[in-house]
Amino acid sequence: MKTLNLTVVRHGKTYFNRYNKLQGWGNSPLTDEGIANAHQAGERLADVPFKAAYSSDTTRAMDTANIILAANQTATDISLQTAWNFREEFYGSYEGSNMDVAWTNAGATVGLSTYAAIVDAYGVDKTKDLLKAADPWHDAEDATEYWQRVEAGFKLILDNPALQDGDDVLLISHGNTLISLADRYGQGKIQVHERPANGSIAKMQLSAEGISISMYNNQMI
Repeated sequence: MKTLNLTVVRHGKTYFNRYNKLQGWGNSPLTDEGIANAHQAGERLADVPFKAAYSSDTTRAMDTANIILAANQTATDISLQTAWNFREEFYGSYEGSNMDVAWTNAGATVGLSTYAAIVDAYGVDKTKDLLKAADPWHDAEDATEYWQRVEAGFKLILDNPALQDGDDVLLISHGNTLISLADRYGQGKIQVHERPANGSIAKMQLSAEGISISMYNNQMI
């Protein structure tokens, strides 16, 4: 059975991050700080012998990935592969909304007013279900829709015939996606009601049996 070493990096800070807006399938560019986030991650990962690199097809993820790959001393023969499977959670009509307002609306039916409170009471998947229910168009992804998409992306990586057991793979991801992975695969060891820092690094092992996490938000666990 093949096991791959995933280095998962949250994209650099964007303008919507600065403005506290929900940013799922929508997009905004990296700020100067966000570009610096990517360069800092690139410096930390310069010696990792990546055999493949993936990101979502959002510019914030692709720009972060390209900065990291440009700094890498060993991954000179690989090109970035993008897939919609690795996009952030889709927030439906709440895309671009103030995060505090959106989560207050989502939590109203359970008497909670913040994302952290919902997560602490019900877990991360419930936040997805509540936001879909609160979305007047019901276009936001619920947990089932989200995981079907993301898990298909991980299968895409595992099925890459060029990758062998033990290979290193770079994946540029998103804040809520990292939280979702930590909640599902972190064995209760990771605090999940706050987003990891932009440009932060996580280390995961990916196999057909699932995912194990050894580092999250720059911290060993």
